[in-house]
Amino acid sequence: MSYVVEMLNIRKEFPGIVANDNITLTLKKGEIHALLGENGAGKSTLMGVLFGMYQPEKGIIKIHEKEVRITNPNVANRLGIGMVHQHFKLVENFTVTENIILGSEPLKGITLDIKKAAKKIEELSKHYGLNVDPHAKIEDISVGMQQRVEIMKMLYREAEVLIFDEPTAVLTPNEIDELMKIMRNLINEGKSIIIITHKLKEIKAVADRCTVIRRGKGIGTVNVKETSEASLAEMMVGRHVNFKVDKKASTPGDVVLKIDSLSAKNKRKVMGLKNFSLEVRKGEIVGIAGVEGNGQSEIVETITGLRKVESGTITLNGQDITNIPIRQRIDKGIAHIPEDRHKRGLVLDYTMENNMVLEVYNKPPFAKNGLLNGSAIRKYAQKIIENFDVRSGEGGASIARTLSGGNQQKAIIGRELELDPDLLIAVQPTRGLDVGSIEYIHKRLIEHRDKGKAVLLVSLELDEVLQLSDRIAIVNNGELVGEVIAAETNENEVGLMMAGVGKERSI
Repeated sequence: MSYVVEMLNIRKEFPGIVANDNITLTLKKGEIHALLGENGAGKSTLMGVLFGMYQPEKGIIKIHEKEVRITNPNVANRLGIGMVHQHFKLVENFTVTENIILGSEPLKGITLDIKKAAKKIEELSKHYGLNVDPHAKIEDISVGMQQRVEIMKMLYREAEVLIFDEPTAVLTPNEIDELMKIMRNLINEGKSIIIITHKLKEIKAVADRCTVIRRGKGIGTVNVKETSEASLAEMMVGRHVNFKVDKKASTPGDVVLKIDSLSAKNKRKVMGLKNFSLEVRKGEIVGIAGVEGNGQSEIVETITGLRKVESGTITLNGQDITNIPIRQRIDKGIAHIPEDRHKRGLVLDYTMENNMVLEVYNKPPFAKNGLLNGSAIRKYAQKIIENFDVRSGEGGASIARTLSGGNQQKAIIGRELELDPDLLIAVQPTRGLDVGSIEYIHKRLIEHRDKGKAVLLVSLELDEVLQLSDRIAIVNNGELVGEVIAAETNENEVGLMMAGVGKERSI
């Protein structure tokens, strides 16, 4: 069998951790090969080695049966290998064309030939069905579109092997379907794809073969058609995984959060939330369902104090908090798992220890007379890191940006739950997490509810909303369409209401 790529017995170490321990992966021409593993299993590292970002301590890489040394990403590009990273590498205030040609600028004499580049991009875009506007600025286009720009970057450089690192972690369900179509188009054009993921549904939908790694070791390669989701999950985490959320019926108590006729402007300075009212009680999880961009961000940001309220009130435990500062809201018992873990969740250049005390560093035992108590901070952080299985080379001393996306997410969830808040606002809590971690996080959210606390869940994963919530509020275009009891509804009904065509319901 001839392979486009062979990675044989790759070993890659970082201080205190063996990221890849003797892993072998082969890619056939014209196949989609999934690389599956838990958060921090070593998937991105292995692809980093193939893309020339890291040098392995041991092992051989062959491209078209010829042994090569890939010393940096430019060498990878020349060998026909391209990579779309989990967190995109784009310059926000550049146009699509300027981003795509960065590093391989077309010249006309000594001047830059932007016109020629834009024309080539337009042709490629049409050919692969990407619908990218070469003249748009990155900051003005959706996340899904930004990803297409990253794909265009590879195609512009004529890559034959395309690596996608967690490509669906930041996409809406609709954008995911579109991406799957694009991948199939690429394969039909003779490209070969490696997709790093831990979403089993997607592997079943597009992949031909799947290589599983666990804690840096290769577990095996299987044919996807012949393998069930359950056995893939078991290979990945090393035990049986329960996909169903076990919970008893809720017994709601007093109202914790009361939102009354709330209106707020969105980023474009028009009303993104209109006369929105909702209550969340002790001992219940209220889910918010809606297509992305229909007012969810405005709801979360007004409650947490990140966005100004135009009219209406927000009450927490009977106290009006509509206009109070963010720190006071935290002190009164609000915790927030934010949608964007890099912008809002972590200070990426701080250690994990410092990140774990961001909301409490000024309180005893972490501070006394204005001085920080290092050992108290260390102990507190260590507890969260152990409880939530946050994997990093140097534990609490690791710099936040060196952790994988999934481990960053687990750390943020651990930090917010450790505050034991009266109201936990969880936005996309399991985004980028593997099935084992999702199962654990779901358990913790249910436990928090069962302690008599209130949880407001915002997620684009409809089955997550249906499984975790006791009640579901559906939003469309910044307005409340209706509320349903989770146990009495289904994906179809909620989907129709989200689209604004379902029957209005209130309970």
